Amino acid sequence: MKIIGQIGILLGVCLVGEGISYLLPFPFPASVIAMLLLLGLMVWKILRPEQMEETAGFLTKNMSLLFMPVSVGILESLDIIRQSGLQIVVICIVSTFLTFTATAFTVGWLMKLQEKIGKGDKPND
Repeated sequence: MKIIGQIGILLGVCLVGEGISYLLPFPFPASVIAMLLLLGLMVWKILRPEQMEETAGFLTKNMSLLFMPVSVGILESLDIIRQSGLQIVVICIVSTFLTFTATAFTVGWLMKLQEKIGKGDKPND
């Protein structure tokens, strides 16, 4: 019964995200709005992570079920994938490389920034 209440909270947050997305004058994904709302609820301690722990564990354990519609959609588009398979693979490889590169530079930059801030906080002897 506890999980049903927690799922109800998640669905409520998702519904509010859908409403906000509908009211915005520009397109913005409702799922992102819902995640930001959930983060806000946790930051402002309206909702504690322990309150959602059972549902989060349940959804994580059964995550493979959530990918079934996507898998069926891929199988329905198999003809398109066969025609553009090489292009899709190249795009995946290039985008993965670019993501790794951007992440590496961002981490390096943040480490230098932390080092610079850390040196600025120490009192001079």
